[in-house]
Amino acid sequence: MSAVAASATVLDRPLGETIDNSVDEVPVLPGQRAALRSVPASGHPSDGGPDDPLRLGRAMRLRLRDAVQALLADPSIAGLKDAPKLAAVVLYAKSRAPKGEKNDNQTSIWGSELGRWLGMKESTVHHKVLPVLRGTDALHTRVVTNAKGHPTGLDCLVMPLWNARHGGGPTHPLALTKAELATLLRLIEALFGHGWTPEGKEPTPPGLLAGRTGKGAATDRLGLLLMVLNTRASGWLQLCGGSVKKREGRGAATLARLLGCSPSGARKVLARLTEAGVVARQRKVTSTRMNGRGKVMLLPVARAYGRPLASAEAVSGSEAAFSQRPDGACGDHAPAGTAAALGTPGIGGAEGAKSAGDQERPDGAELHALHASGVTAVVPPQLDCGFSGEGRGGEGRRPKRVCVREDQTTDSETAVAESASPVAEGSPLRGEKPKESPVDERDGQRAAGAVAGGRPKVVGWDKAQQQRRVGLPADLGLRVALGPVSGLWERLSGWQQDQVEAAAKVEVKRLAGMLEQPAAAPWLLAGRLTDRLEETGGEALVDRPYPWLIRRGLVQRQACTDRRCDDGIRLDTGGECENCGNVLHIRRARRAKTAAQIDRELPGLSEVERRRVLEERLREYAAAEAEDFVVRREQARAEQARRDAARAAARERAEREREAAAAADAVRQALPCEDCGKYQAAGLCEACDHRRQTETLIGEAGLMAAAWSADLTDPGNVAAVTAKARTAIGDSIATAWQEFLQITDVAALEANPEAAKDAYAFAAFQTAQQAVQAYQDDALAMLGQTEEAEAEARRAYKAEQGRPWFQYNPNGADAIAAATKAADTARERTAQYLLATRLEQLRAQAATRTETAAPAPWTDRLTSLAARSMDGGTAGAVMA
Repeated sequence: MSAVAASATVLDRPLGETIDNSVDEVPVLPGQRAALRSVPASGHPSDGGPDDPLRLGRAMRLRLRDAVQALLADPSIAGLKDAPKLAAVVLYAKSRAPKGEKNDNQTSIWGSELGRWLGMKESTVHHKVLPVLRGTDALHTRVVTNAKGHPTGLDCLVMPLWNARHGGGPTHPLALTKAELATLLRLIEALFGHGWTPEGKEPTPPGLLAGRTGKGAATDRLGLLLMVLNTRASGWLQLCGGSVKKREGRGAATLARLLGCSPSGARKVLARLTEAGVVARQRKVTSTRMNGRGKVMLLPVARAYGRPLASAEAVSGSEAAFSQRPDGACGDHAPAGTAAALGTPGIGGAEGAKSAGDQERPDGAELHALHASGVTAVVPPQLDCGFSGEGRGGEGRRPKRVCVREDQTTDSETAVAESASPVAEGSPLRGEKPKESPVDERDGQRAAGAVAGGRPKVVGWDKAQQQRRVGLPADLGLRVALGPVSGLWERLSGWQQDQVEAAAKVEVKRLAGMLEQPAAAPWLLAGRLTDRLEETGGEALVDRPYPWLIRRGLVQRQACTDRRCDDGIRLDTGGECENCGNVLHIRRARRAKTAAQIDRELPGLSEVERRRVLEERLREYAAAEAEDFVVRREQARAEQARRDAARAAARERAEREREAAAAADAVRQALPCEDCGKYQAAGLCEACDHRRQTETLIGEAGLMAAAWSADLTDPGNVAAVTAKARTAIGDSIATAWQEFLQITDVAALEANPEAAKDAYAFAAFQTAQQAVQAYQDDALAMLGQTEEAEAEARRAYKAEQGRPWFQYNPNGADAIAAATKAADTARERTAQYLLATRLEQLRAQAATRTETAAPAPWTDRLTSLAARSMDGGTAGAVMA
């Protein structure tokens, strides 16, 4: 009798009877679950015998499958990576069942042993597995020490199991009995146990994936376990229904739903398991030489049940008609109650004794869920459950849209063609050869309409599909950014694609402004979309692509107040956000401090009451912190308003000051010249200004000449030298004016006396400037030859020769050059000092000898100036 038949026999027999399963008599007691076979201690994995750990009865397999899926679907474990998930499963399987009134639920293990179960190093377990499980409150641990205080192990308590046995009752999926936990542990040992040889007992051989370690080992082990629990006695994996991507395949889509990852990632896992020799993938060959049903066989399960491995080819028989849908079909094809475990609708339906080939799609269907081939109604008319056969009546036709409620689409044009095409008897979904493809017919009608005189008249859905772009945008940056969601892009309408493209452009531009290398912004956005898809579980689980892209995929999620933070990752550096780490550290410290305070104040509380008090105090603290945040925000707003008002007042004051300065400047510009009385001269015209500056420069030049050539104690000598310098500068001014007259138009100057006067004043000013510079250079040169300057130069020369770097060769070429340069610098500095000192002395003497009288107003001097004739150098020069 086969295992399936034996299981069926057990289910058909009344409780209390015994059965013969070719091993021994197993009594079925009242209240005991029917047909739950535990695995005896003897036997080896994959030996095909009745004691094989992989040889599970149907009820036992479904019971273990529900338990593992319920554990992985727990909120504290669902969002974790595969390594923590697998660790939770292993610790759950090794947990001790309750004994009498004592509820144990614990397991003892150490880090290195758990690492061997997971296929990773002990350090990785202590850094990336156990802390994650503790952080989500999925696992409680306690270090076990010996009498000397040395750690000898780790007591672990899986909290979902503890909660299930305390709050869910014995009917909870996680509340396994001792025999069921032992069966699950034996199954895990056979799949990826590391093997051991206990003293005095039979050795336990390594599991099938014991040698698979390193990166991805936990994912492969968890995937193999889930596939085994979803595989029937035939060895064929129950594949999911609905439409899947051609590139990934139905096997990868099924494994993706089991693991909660993307189909592309599941395809890689499936390839590694195939390479390891535990999985075989085949396709049925059809009469049309096209690829038929894809199938996945778990070779260890097939061997355990004694199935011939050549049955994969034998399944490719002559079964061309299928009268029922697959149990694994998803969406509206799924049986009730199967869609709740781990988000895997349709996986793990009822198991029967029929062949695995009946569970696949028909030969002519392109990765599509099965439908009944008959023409009679398959569901009573009064029901309205959304099944594919509902509402057909006696007309013997399919529904208008066979892709309703399927979670994925294939090619967009094909989907539209199938949904919009009328129900014809020659549809390719019936395995018949149509006269013409619906897509070709639609293209032909469109072309005919264009030839007939204009654009094709399309409305509604056809118009939206006509405007849809199958490929990604032409912009290279957007193609890179939206590459991970190309499948979702194909499912968008034309308007939605435009909106997503605009939002992606804005986000790429914003990210480029944050980065030191703006060209990396598209890659950064692509990484974000990839992470979001992994969180969701792949494109297959995205029901509505447009809201998902706009509200979740393209949106930055700041975990803290830093604008560069995205899910705890710095956008500019790619590392962990330090601000998030600080916030997390503060929260953990606050929780630890509050827990310690509760332990001091209320030492007698139980664990449940202690947790309740802790959560209550943390909520109070969070509420107080929120109120404080509101107060601080209001204060910040008030401070910002005050600063804005101050800035506005400052701007108004500056504007008033500018207006006052402009008014004062206008008044000053209206003043007449103080010397010549010219109107609108701002108090002093240009010619008179140049004349005043020229007089000042001539006096400065005379003082510089007297500073080195005159006896400063003799006022007469100083006056003579100053007069001589004034005369020389006057001659230079006359010479410069004559040169100017030779190169300019004299007639124009005669016609405009004001211009002639301005030109003469400017020429005198420039000549005086040049004279002052020349007298200054002469004074410095002569004062540099004085005894004071020479003495300073000699001291600087000797000081430079005495430097430590010249003390061994003070007369070398380098030493002489450096000493000479230092002496010249000291001489020049001394000359400048002597000139400044003597000029100050001369100015002081001039101030004490004479008093400068204020010039008389121009109104008093107007008569004398008007009567004075231009008989000097100016008149003669102009008339010459």
